[in-house]
Amino acid sequence: MKKSIVIADDNAGLVLSLKEFFGSKGNYEVVGTAENGVQALSLVERYNPDFLLLDIVMPELDGFGVLGAIKTQRPTVIMMSQLNTDGFVQKALRYGARYFLAKPFNFDVLLKTLDEFSGEESAPAARAVTSQPQRRNRSLDEKIANLFISVGIPAHIKGYQFLREAIKITVDDPEIINSITKKLYPSIAQTFNTTASKVERAIRHAIEVAWNRGKIENINQIFGMKIYSANEKPTNGEFIALVADKMLLEGA
Repeated sequence: MKKSIVIADDNAGLVLSLKEFFGSKGNYEVVGTAENGVQALSLVERYNPDFLLLDIVMPELDGFGVLGAIKTQRPTVIMMSQLNTDGFVQKALRYGARYFLAKPFNFDVLLKTLDEFSGEESAPAARAVTSQPQRRNRSLDEKIANLFISVGIPAHIKGYQFLREAIKITVDDPEIINSITKKLYPSIAQTFNTTASKVERAIRHAIEVAWNRGKIENINQIFGMKIYSANEKPTNGEFIALVADKMLLEGA
């Protein structure tokens, strides 16, 4: 059975592209599109969709207003916005969004995200074993997002997405950190349709941003010990391994 989607965004070109994209996929159906928040609420109440792809800045009622006004069974809300500073990301999650995608984004990444949520929500009891990785993936995404916010890695930079994917892969396969150049970077590059060298540079930049923001104390508090100083930036591999180890210790 196809999963239903409502798209709410005042960017007509993006909405059309998303509708065409999902129209070519067998598992999803766009049942309605809205160019403002009032229309979005009406469509959610009418169709009770599985997913709501929601922009923040829209006429009449913004995305936060939509989240606060939904009265029916809440759909899985994927927030999409160029307003991707830490404050907006935190607010979106606090208001009930389950995921935040910084614009512009790769449609395949969005599809993968929906697949993960669909795997959890649609799996019957007989498939409880296969649904467990999906539950973990969603929980892991949330934990990583919260950690990135705390250490000062902003959601709008490419390194955010690459670093998150690197950590998730390393949680699944800790040994891959020993083949970061030959296996990890190429795997991420294939997912995001880019090159391994660009993945490496973007992750390095994301880590540097955190250090330049001076949130070293937050980093040390998260890991429970004084690991770094302002003059001691970790390598990509060190940071990925450290976060992945923390996720595993927390039962990710």
